Amino acid sequence: MSRGKRPDCVRAASADCGCWNQTERGLERRAPLGCPVVAFVHGLTMNRNKREKEYYSIDVGDSTFMVLKRYQNLRPIGSGAQGIVCSAYDHNFERNVAIKKLSRPFQNQTHAKRAYRELVLMKCVNHKNIIGLLNVFTPQKTLEEFQDVYLVMELMDANLCQVIQMELDHERLSYLLYQMLCGIKHLHAAGIIHRDLKPSNIVVKSDCTLKILDFGLARTAATGLLMTPYVVTRYYRAPEVILGMGYQANVDVWSVGCIMAEMVRGSVLFPGTDHIDQWNKVIEQLGTPSQEFLMKLNQSVRTYVENRPRYAGYSFEKLFPDVLFPADSEHNKLKASQARDLLSKMLVIDASKRISVDEALQHPYINVWYDPTEVEAPPPAITDKQLDEREHTVEEWKELIYKEVFDWEERTKNGVIRGQPASIAQVQQ
Repeated sequence: MSRGKRPDCVRAASADCGCWNQTERGLERRAPLGCPVVAFVHGLTMNRNKREKEYYSIDVGDSTFMVLKRYQNLRPIGSGAQGIVCSAYDHNFERNVAIKKLSRPFQNQTHAKRAYRELVLMKCVNHKNIIGLLNVFTPQKTLEEFQDVYLVMELMDANLCQVIQMELDHERLSYLLYQMLCGIKHLHAAGIIHRDLKPSNIVVKSDCTLKILDFGLARTAATGLLMTPYVVTRYYRAPEVILGMGYQANVDVWSVGCIMAEMVRGSVLFPGTDHIDQWNKVIEQLGTPSQEFLMKLNQSVRTYVENRPRYAGYSFEKLFPDVLFPADSEHNKLKASQARDLLSKMLVIDASKRISVDEALQHPYINVWYDPTEVEAPPPAITDKQLDEREHTVEEWKELIYKEVFDWEERTKNGVIRGQPASIAQVQQ
């Protein structure tokens, strides 16, 4: 099928000079990064006098940023568990950027591992629908002093939380979904199954360009219905994640379905207060799953689920009536019935019966934008095959991260930033 004309604009919710505007949910961005490490680095010391001249200190909200002098006009635009994000102007490349200061990356093993993973992955991934790493630096001069990590990324106009509040036509809705699926497919090609996609971690520009901000949960991150709850947005997590089951790549399709539903309805589809309430919200609307599905659960979870009241659920025509959708599109022949059909195939509790990413990309509501160079882009070369399984002490993680930062600085000494995008905001016609 020939590709449709790309939508020209999604206007940001604020005219605030192209930065991520903070919302109630904020930019919660999960941590992930980096590339492989062969051995620990010892005694890597950077030129003290040179570094002191390159940096300056500035208070940003409740935090102090110590950044390279090339970055000016810092303004806070978001914060979350993993760090604080500012917009800034890069005088070297004469462009606006986002700078993220990782929040206390060495306070414990979990934070340190998350920071290492984020850095390694960001250095390796290169796709137009994944946020690009432009620079990484630390103002500290030695491994002993090392405590802060700053990531410089492309600056976008808004996160998806804001876009959800807008009235989108079918072209914009389907094009945003297409880009989400392209980004997810690229992560899957590298063996990265996200499991934690949500609107606050997806960003857009006014020309409808979309990028995924993070890399989700590590494979070793434990979740489960009966585990001690922890503070995290779980509205978009698939049943197999909520229930602590095994999962496959289409775990991320459920999240896209929840995000699509929210874009159509203007409100969260399954607003659970914890894992148990989340499951209850799902079955109240979609119905109690079959006995075949229940038999896949471990005994304690199955006992709980079977003791819940049984729900018939609602049809997708009831959940998503025509009145919620924009008018049918004449240009690309996109219709409410197609959007509803895609939702019905994504929001399937049993993952074995849920549509795959590839099938979603071929769905009539999505494939009007299909471009092989975007869908089948070369997978990122992540050579650290044990990235998620690695276990180290905080000090060992610190050394690994320091080496990654030092390695980046060595490779970019001449001022050339790897992967500098030529026209990231350009929409193909």
